[in-house]
Amino acid sequence: MNELVSLDKVTCRYGREPVLIDVDLHVREGDFLGVVGPSGSGKSTLLRTIAGAVQPVAGFVRRRPDVSIGYVPQVETVNWYFPVTVREVVLMARLEGRILPWSSAKDVAEADEALERLGLAGLGERHIRELSGGQQQRVFVARALLGRPKVLLLDEPTSGVDVRTRHDVMHLIHELHHEGLAIVLTTHDLNGIAAHLPYVVCLNREVIAEGSPRDVITPEVLERTYGAPLEVLQHGGMPVVVESYPEFETTGAKVVQLREEHHEHPA
Repeated sequence: MNELVSLDKVTCRYGREPVLIDVDLHVREGDFLGVVGPSGSGKSTLLRTIAGAVQPVAGFVRRRPDVSIGYVPQVETVNWYFPVTVREVVLMARLEGRILPWSSAKDVAEADEALERLGLAGLGERHIRELSGGQQQRVFVARALLGRPKVLLLDEPTSGVDVRTRHDVMHLIHELHHEGLAIVLTTHDLNGIAAHLPYVVCLNREVIAEGSPRDVITPEVLERTYGAPLEVLQHGGMPVVVESYPEFETTGAKVVQLREEHHEHPA
């Protein structure tokens, strides 16, 4: 596969404190990568480095010349009280580098098409804060898509939303991937998202492990990543992570036993 973006021994710092250390990462056509790790592990910085918003102090970032990158931030980082409509948020993708600070009729039509595609038809004139969390997330996906990216970066796309909304957002992301977009997303959700992705990167300032969920979602890798013991069970051929408490050595066994009893004696 053709390589779109590569990071070679990349180190990034905020002040004197390193946030990423000697990170190697490759994003190729058709890739779908999930990046997991604890808070402060550098996940957001990694995405911003791929996008070019953060410059490394060591190492190299290489992007194929024809590659455009779309970035969807965490919804928690957005100022929802900024006086801007849904359509105006989407059109921000077309304003960078322009002399005239307004959009063409073609841009507006394409923005409305993007909103309609994402189930937001008729909401263009609404203030962004009037939407639900899932709708707000889709608005920023629409903005990213208006830039016609080949790589889509999503920072915690399901953070702070309910289970139904998480399902809808992930269904949309899978659709975009099947249409040819390379996707890199960060997530704290090991069971709901990471276990179902084709490729996972465990990050804690440096890359701890990478590969299929079956290969990297293991007790050894997770303890190195999160600094705490975690149990990993197999359920339906998928890894399931549960918290481990050393003072109760049979915690994992009890979970398995309870599941077996539930299946033997259904409610």
